[in-house]
Formats: sequence, C-alpha cells, structure tokens
Amino acid sequence: MTDYLIRGIEKNGKFKFAGVKTTDIVNEARNLHDTSATASAALGRTLSAAELMSTQLKNPTDKLTLQVMGNGPAGEILVTVNKDGDIKGYIQNPSADLPTNEKGKLDVSGIVGNTGYIQTIMDLGLKEPYIGQSEIISGEIAEDIANYYLSSEQVNSAVGLGVLVDTDLSIINSGGYIISLLPDANNEDILKLEKSIVGKPSVTEMMNQYEDFEDIFKFLLEDFELEILERKEIRWNCNCSKERIEEMLATIGKEELRTIIDEDEKAEVVCQFCNTSYTIEKNELEDIYKSIEK
Repeated sequence: MTDYLIRGIEKNGKFKFAGVKTTDIVNEARNLHDTSATASAALGRTLSAAELMSTQLKNPTDKLTLQVMGNGPAGEILVTVNKDGDIKGYIQNPSADLPTNEKGKLDVSGIVGNTGYIQTIMDLGLKEPYIGQSEIISGEIAEDIANYYLSSEQVNSAVGLGVLVDTDLSIINSGGYIISLLPDANNEDILKLEKSIVGKPSVTEMMNQYEDFEDIFKFLLEDFELEILERKEIRWNCNCSKERIEEMLATIGKEELRTIIDEDEKAEVVCQFCNTSYTIEKNELEDIYKSIEK
C-alpha cells in the first residue's frame, strides 16, 4: 500500500490526531544512504515525525525542516517536507550502530544521544521563517517531539513512532501518530485519553495487526468518536537538480568561485539527501561567474 497521511479530530473537539505510514519512504532512504539497522530506525522515526508535523502547513509552497542534533554517533538528522507530503532526509553517520538495548530493541536513543536539541524551521512564505527549538530529553525521538510541542508551543501531545527492520535491513513497516489536545479539553478528557492510550501495543505492532491507520486510531482511541478530515498520499521526493546547484554556486561569492575555476577547473557537488552527483564544467562555471560579475 502506498505511503499516506491521515488526520482527523475528536467529534466533540477535545483533540486532533494524525497518523502516517512511511514504509516505502524509509526503505527509499535506507537504499539511498545505506543505513545500518539502528540508523534506519532513527532516520525513519524522524521522517515520520516530520510528516506528522507537516499538518501545520497551510499553503502549497510552505515547507518544514526538522533537525535532530544529539550527542550520539548518529550526528545530525535532517528532514525537509512540504505541504503536499514530499519528503527527503539524511543522517550524518548512516553506518552508526549499537547493540540492542536491554529490552532487545534497536538502541535509537544510544545513537541519537540523550542531550542536544530538536529544531523546526517552518518557511511559511513570510519575510522570516518560524524557528522553534527544544532540548532532547531521551533520544527516542517520539518523546523528544512531544517535549518540543509542550515546551515550544505549549501543546500537550502523545506521540508514537516506530520502524521495524528486517534481518536483511529492509523495512517491514514504519509509521507514527500524534494526538494533540485542543483548548476545549478538560482534566476528565485528559484522563480518559490517557486511559485509552496506556497499555496499547507499539506503533509497529499495531501496523502489523491493522492494515490502515484509520483502524489503528479506532483501536487506539476506542473510547472516543472520531472524524477523519483528510487522507493524502506521501512520498520520497528529492528536488535537487543541476540548475539548483548552479544557483547555489552563484551565491558563494565571486572570489571563492574564481578559486574553484582556476584551481579545480570544475565543481563536483553531491546532494546530501539523495547522493546524486553533479559535475559543473569549467565553461559552465565561467558563465555563472559572468552572471554575478556585475
């Protein structure tokens, strides 16, 4: 089944929710970046989290960047997603790996690290982008995203993220959900919601049990009446191109560009998101130089 995002609301306006299936997207990322099992899980959780956070975007040109910067061996994890659900991402050290933790699970918190920060940058077409930041509290990413919403946006949320990796390193399933309280929710509603969620299986277990996230939400939030507002396809899509590389080279400054022309006679640039390599020949660099010489 194609990857997708669904979002909805509790019929009495107590909370909103969103869920994503990202299995194909994470498999694509794994193939492009040759990630270890644990790195696949860390990058996959971040990809799912960014898709869930993209429900905040309103306009077709809006985009969101999610950065996870911990003190573990994974290094930086960076994901960019737009309103249509097109997403791309990378992990700085794709080979980072650790033995399974005491629960026999992939040690995502170990490779991400338990200190550092999570940052979101939302380009909403305004003069300046909106930037939010919070500290990493566990490195498990789901807890860190929930903490981000609480500390940066004062919104109580329940977040679940999961990636199930097969023995051949392919992705069996990947996805996640977020449930965010709305202003009309009272203490009784919060307790009822907590009671409904606590003790339920992990995201990957529920994805193995149910084919669709709508059914997962019916199970996860069985004490509530739910209304689905949107369902849309999401996909891996890197929009890099030679033209974009040339535009980037035009911004580095005449002196640096002249040095590249004189010393290297060409520029070789590799896209960090999809590993596509671009070569800009000397005559093309000269044309770029002339265009900014004025």
